[in-house]
Amino acid sequence: MRFFLSLILTVALAYVLGMFLDWWSIALAAFAAALLLPQTPGKAFFSGFLGIALLWGMMAGIMDLRNDHILATRMSKLILQSASPFAMVMITAVLGGIVGALSALSASVIRRKRA
Repeated sequence: MRFFLSLILTVALAYVLGMFLDWWSIALAAFAAALLLPQTPGKAFFSGFLGIALLWGMMAGIMDLRNDHILATRMSKLILQSASPFAMVMITAVLGGIVGALSALSASVIRRKRA
């Protein structure tokens, strides 16, 4: 149950902070969620990764659909040498997930050291 609460709190905080701050606010959201809801480091890592990856994947997918895949297709041609907008959305989600996972893991380890 705590895993799902942490997941929802991470997504909600990241979305709200993303309205006012830059991309790095996802790290603050995952860190805060892991500090508020104590978990083992493994569960904190996974909840941080999953929460941010889902959020960024959905947001990137929606933005990609709104502009008819123009930007993602051009970027995938430039970076991947093939026209695959879906791959660019997945790369965006995974990179955001890694930032969230490491941030949540850091908070979990700090919380364990204090206790």
